[in-house]
Amino acid sequence: MPDANRYDRLSYLDVLSRDLKVMDASAISLARENNIPILVFSLFKPGGFAEVVCGRGLFTIITEPEG
Repeated sequence: MPDANRYDRLSYLDVLSRDLKVMDASAISLARENNIPILVFSLFKPGGFAEVVCGRGLFTIITEPEG
């Protein structure tokens, strides 16, 4: 989406409260309950998956807030 905002890091609660439509809300909640981080990235960028697997490239990580 050309008008989409990209974030470096979000909490599960940010995604749910802002209704960001990253994925199904129940899947976000399950990941939160089980402390499973979520990486959001574009599959349309050539080589994007390989970059994310190596910790490079453009992606958003969804986890519990640090601190």
